[in-house]
Amino acid sequence: MRVMWFAGGFHWMTVKGRQALPAEAPILTLGPHSSYFDAIPVTMSMSSIVMKAESKDIPVWGTLIKYIRPVFVSRSDQDSRKKTVEEIKRRAQSGGEWPQIMIFPEGTCTNRSCLITYKPGAFIPAVPVQPVVIKYPNKMVRTVSHLTSHRGVTSLGSVFFFSPQFLPVYTPSEEEKNNPALFAHNVRRLMAKALDIPITDYSFEDCQLAMAEGQLRLPVDTCLLEFAKLVRRLGLKPQNVEKVLQEFGNRARKMEGEKLGLEAFAHYLDVPVSDMLRDIFSLFNEQEDNMIDIREYVIALSVVCRPAKTLETMKLAFRMFEAEEDSAITVAELACILKTALGVADLDVSRLFAAIDAEDTGKLTFGKFRSFAEHHPNFSEDYLSTDNTGRNGCPHQPKATPNAKPQTNGFCPDFSPRDNHHDTTPDDSVKKHN
Repeated sequence: MRVMWFAGGFHWMTVKGRQALPAEAPILTLGPHSSYFDAIPVTMSMSSIVMKAESKDIPVWGTLIKYIRPVFVSRSDQDSRKKTVEEIKRRAQSGGEWPQIMIFPEGTCTNRSCLITYKPGAFIPAVPVQPVVIKYPNKMVRTVSHLTSHRGVTSLGSVFFFSPQFLPVYTPSEEEKNNPALFAHNVRRLMAKALDIPITDYSFEDCQLAMAEGQLRLPVDTCLLEFAKLVRRLGLKPQNVEKVLQEFGNRARKMEGEKLGLEAFAHYLDVPVSDMLRDIFSLFNEQEDNMIDIREYVIALSVVCRPAKTLETMKLAFRMFEAEEDSAITVAELACILKTALGVADLDVSRLFAAIDAEDTGKLTFGKFRSFAEHHPNFSEDYLSTDNTGRNGCPHQPKATPNAKPQTNGFCPDFSPRDNHHDTTPDDSVKKHN
C-alpha cells in the first residue's frame, strides 16, 4: 500500500501525535473527508473501516480489504443501519480485542474549508474516541481533492504531502454518553480548533440537497438549505414522502391561494407554534404581512424530500396553481413556483416562459413544460436569471464572523462558537480530555 501511495505522488507522510491503543480508544474519528486519499491512515494503521458490502466482491481489492476486518453495510438490507451500529458497539466495547474502527463522521466528502455536522454512529457506543485530523500542506490538493472526489482522476503528475495528526483521546462525560449528538458536537469542535477551520450546522443531507443532479440546481445562496435544516429539527420530513406530498398538494389546491397566518400554518401542519416554526414561516413571508401561501411551503418540502425529482415537484406545483378551466398557469405563477423551488428572492422567468409558450397564449400546461424540459434538460441554466440573495435574506440565519473562513462547499456559513462562549450551554459539555 505504501508503494501504491508513493506511485500516486505521496512521497512524504508526516505523522503527528501518538496513535492510542485499541483498549484506550476503540474508535478513531477522522476529518475532514475530502477524497479517496484519506484512506492513507487506514493503510498505515490497519484499522477497520465501515464500508458497503458490495466492495468485498471487487477483484483483488475485495480480498485485500478483508485483512482489516471491515464492518460491512448492506444497502439492500432495511435493517442494515441498525445492524451496523450494533456491530460497531460490539467491537468498541470488547476491551481492545478488535482492531480500532476508523470512521469519517461527516459521512461525505467536502472541500475541507469547515467541518459539517457529524453523524452520531461513531459516538453511540459511548466509548473513548481518538480524533484524527487530516492535513494536506500542499495547496494544490484543494483542487485535486475535488477532482478525485467527483471526477475519478487516477493520475496526478505531482508530489503531495500528507500529514495526519492524532489528537489526545477524548473520554465522554456521562451526559455525552447519554447524548451521542452532544458527544459528536464536542469532538467536532475540538477537531475544528486543531484544523483552524469553522464548523457549520449543515449536514450530509444538506450536501445531498445542494449537489442533487436534478434539472433545477440550487444556487449558492438558496434558503432551502436553511429550510431543510428547520424541517429536520421540527420532525416535519415525512416518512411516506409521496403520499404526504400528494395529500398536502390536494389540501393546498382546495385553498385556491388562500393565505395563512402563523397560527393557521401551525394548525395546517398539526404542530405547536415554536421559534423554529416562526423561522420557517418567515422564509415564506415575502410581503412581510405575516401571511404565507401554503403552496410555496409544499413546493419547498417537495424539493427537500426529493431533490433529484424536478419534474415530480413541478407536476405537484402545476396541480396546485393551475386554473380549473384549462389546467394552465400564468407567467407570474411560474415565477412563484420556480422562485420557491430554487429558494431565491427574485427570478426572471420571461425567457423560459416565452420559449415554452411558442404560440404566445399567455398560459402554460404541465404537459408543455414537461416536453420542453425533456428536450432542454439544462433549461434552468439556459433560460433563468436569479438574484441569489435568498428569501428575505434569511434574516434568522447566523451570520459569519468578521474573519470568516471560506464558505464550505460554496454554501455553508461559519457557525463556530466564539471562544467566550465555551462555558455556556450547550457548549458547557466541552470537557477536558485525557
